[in-house]
Amino acid sequence: MQDQQKLNEIINEINAYNQQADLVRQQIELIQSSIAEVDALTTTLDDLNGEKAVEAFVPVGAGSFIKGELKDTDEIIISIGAGYAIKKDAEGAKEIISGQKKDLEDSLDKMLASLQQISDILANLQGQAQQIQSAAQGGVTGY
Repeated sequence: MQDQQKLNEIINEINAYNQQADLVRQQIELIQSSIAEVDALTTTLDDLNGEKAVEAFVPVGAGSFIKGELKDTDEIIISIGAGYAIKKDAEGAKEIISGQKKDLEDSLDKMLASLQQISDILANLQGQAQQIQSAAQGGVTGY
């Protein structure tokens, strides 16, 4: 009876850690998506470098776009977080973006380390559960 109680406790812990691992995986996906957006922005800024005007499709809402012309491509309004944005030239914007990407990569490394730690705990708990099950099965077959 005590073994069954211990097994139930371990199963509850396993379920809790699995939920935590799922949340960490979702955070990892969001961070990876943000890194991809920052990379796309960097590529766009590189492509616009030195261009006086560029023809582009401008989003107007609801997934719709209008063909337009971007003028003065060296002035960029860039988000710096917390709802604030500043005007920068292309090189200044790239510096800010580079810092943002480094912060995102640091966060990604921490999330990956956290996921590894959770995976290690799960492996340990699953091993304990298997030992209890094996011991219980051994006791049942011994009758």
